Amino acid sequence: MIDRSFRDGAHFASTTRWGGVSTSPYGELNLGGAVGDSPESVKQNRFFAARELGLDPADVVWMNQVHGAGVAVVTERQPDGTAPTVDAVVTDRPLALAVLTADCTPVLLADPAAGVVGAAHAGRPGLAAGVVPAAVEAMRALGARPERIIAVTGPAICGRCYEVPAELRAEVAAAVPAAHAETSWGTPALDVPAGVAAQLAAAGVRQVELSSVCTLESPDHYSYRREQRTGRLAGYVWLGPSHS
Repeated sequence: MIDRSFRDGAHFASTTRWGGVSTSPYGELNLGGAVGDSPESVKQNRFFAARELGLDPADVVWMNQVHGAGVAVVTERQPDGTAPTVDAVVTDRPLALAVLTADCTPVLLADPAAGVVGAAHAGRPGLAAGVVPAAVEAMRALGARPERIIAVTGPAICGRCYEVPAELRAEVAAAVPAAHAETSWGTPALDVPAGVAAQLAAAGVRQVELSSVCTLESPDHYSYRREQRTGRLAGYVWLGPSHS
């Protein structure tokens, strides 16, 4: 099952855990290739998801994510095994960009007028390191304008659930004050989506839509915090006409 939306020439999509061929503990639609699942299952799941979205699987760009702030500008299709080792990708070519998560915040960006899209993987380290503003800046270099960028986040762990030690909260909040949070049971926490929204606003992005889904709370989504050994969701962004 895949949730999708269309805004002014930009497509945004987020997968759930259902509808693929992976078995426990990755069942069913695991799209992550580095979590211990069968490579053939992951390949089939990626094929199914792309076709469900009306995409050619060869046009989908993936990343080897490392919780940093590196950004790659993609200019062509990716042969198998050549995904860039970064946490954000941008392009002005007719490609779809994908980001893998299982509690981290997937950030999907599009400036349809400029023909530019971006995708970022914002976990706690990437948020503090500035991967989101780095992605916006890379899009600007390709001709995008922040005030035209549409930003959509996918399912992620919420600030009411993402408990961390007080020292870690202070460290991240020193870099991104909006991420300072408290759990629903009163302990120190981080709100990564709120931090992402603040960074986007500071970068001049005015159109921001945050997902209401908390991966830790939702049985329909993978959560590393809840299960440790589990699959990965994918967020996708691409440009094109609506087919609805």
